[in-house]
Amino acid sequence: MQKTQIESITKDQVVPTAEQMKKDGRQLIMIHAFMEKDGTPVVMYDYSLGEIVRECEVRGEHVLPTISGIYDQAAAWPEREINELMDISFDGLDTSERLFMPDNLLEGKGQILVTPISEIKKENGLD
Repeated sequence: MQKTQIESITKDQVVPTAEQMKKDGRQLIMIHAFMEKDGTPVVMYDYSLGEIVRECEVRGEHVLPTISGIYDQAAAWPEREINELMDISFDGLDTSERLFMPDNLLEGKGQILVTPISEIKKENGLD
């Protein structure tokens, strides 16, 4: 049975932590994020440590460095999802194309607009 260890880290520790985990042969399991009720962003990096999941938590940062250069798509994909859906971005991450939402569905960072599907189809030439 896996156990979870949660550790708070700073923005400046994100890359060195990822580099050490990779050097130690640890897998990046997941990167996930949420906003606290007061609007504080929280980003969690989960690494496999055998039966232990080490969860490194960064609080209060809207901009973090990407670790996609260390963990390739295992990091790039969740970082892009977080960037697309929330007011959190990753320095150095290629966000030139959206993953799953058309450009005209978003207004600002991480703000999803409610738009009738007929309008979205029309704007994207899918009529």
